[in-house]
Amino acid sequence: MDGSTATPATAPAVVRRADLATARRVVVKVGSSSLTTAAGGLDVSRLDALVEVLARRRLDGGDVVLVSSGAIAAGLAPLGLPKRPRDLPGQQAAASVGQGLLLAQYARAFARAGLTVGQVLLTADDVVRRTHYGNAQRTLERLLTLGVVPVVNENDTVATHEIRFGDNDRLAALVAHLVRADALVLLSDVDALYDAPPSRPGARRIAHVRGPEDLSAVTIGSAGPAGVGTGGMTTKVDAARIATSAGVPTLVTSAARAASALGGQDVGTWFSVPPTRAARRSTRQLWLAHAAAPAGRLVLDEGAVRAVRSNRSSLLPAGVVGLSGRFSAGDPVDLVDGNGDAVARGLVNYSSEELPDLLGRTTRELARRWGPAYEREVVHRDHLVLLGR
Repeated sequence: MDGSTATPATAPAVVRRADLATARRVVVKVGSSSLTTAAGGLDVSRLDALVEVLARRRLDGGDVVLVSSGAIAAGLAPLGLPKRPRDLPGQQAAASVGQGLLLAQYARAFARAGLTVGQVLLTADDVVRRTHYGNAQRTLERLLTLGVVPVVNENDTVATHEIRFGDNDRLAALVAHLVRADALVLLSDVDALYDAPPSRPGARRIAHVRGPEDLSAVTIGSAGPAGVGTGGMTTKVDAARIATSAGVPTLVTSAARAASALGGQDVGTWFSVPPTRAARRSTRQLWLAHAAAPAGRLVLDEGAVRAVRSNRSSLLPAGVVGLSGRFSAGDPVDLVDGNGDAVARGLVNYSSEELPDLLGRTTRELARRWGPAYEREVVHRDHLVLLGR
């Protein structure tokens, strides 16, 4: 049997954990700690075990998109680095070495099942700019139609501090939205979310999260002691919130329980989609709301706050009374009220250097003074998302 197995045209909606067994399309993310040794380098046996599970799912007719960390960690040993570099150029160098090693191992492992993999490296630009995310969406869809297993990672070799996903958990949530997945599965070295550190006696597994209130009394941990990843349970919970807000239920569990998870068994922590969730956001809006690091802040007058919040209007120069930070045109910025509370986040059309001369002026006045190129919004409504909603 080969990878051209047709995916069923329809499948039951994924509402419960058990529905994962029949989900039509699943995005699976695996963390660095589940693929590499503490000293760096790939743990081939663990990678092969995961591939066996995913290949079986693909050959049974389901679509699988794999979002895989591990490129930087895989590059540590070949470069003689004792731990993950802290500086961005060091991370990029490790990624450039490790990404090829990681994909080659995936290609060999999936080939044993008669399946082909396709590498898809994404930056945040690819889900923010309309032409980019359209291309990414079409590429992923075509790969799946051809029976290929896409292996997705952040393009660490070119990403910058200012425009990064920050971790592959958030990337996986956005990819799940991009490919219209029926479910997202986040795999790490921890089998579930607990109400206390799992090593503590009496710690209990949180089996089901229906909304933020279920986690209000839980302290969530960060990355583990191995130091090869960037995530931890905090980013997985954040990713689950992103995915469920986009209508994609999410399961968090360990890579060792991948087969049980995809079989719909009672493992891990299940994040269900709230029945009262807001209207489905675009991928760009999800990134802005949950994953974008604002490069600055724009202070709005009361009229602009009302226009943005109540009318969902574009932000015009006349409504901006102050700014802070250093940013370029196209960067994400927070829009705040007079108390400093964030109202919205958006992609700004002006840099922090040119914007001060425009504050408080109408677009018509700006056009008369500097030309028609200045008769535009500071933040267009299509590139803006409300916060706290």
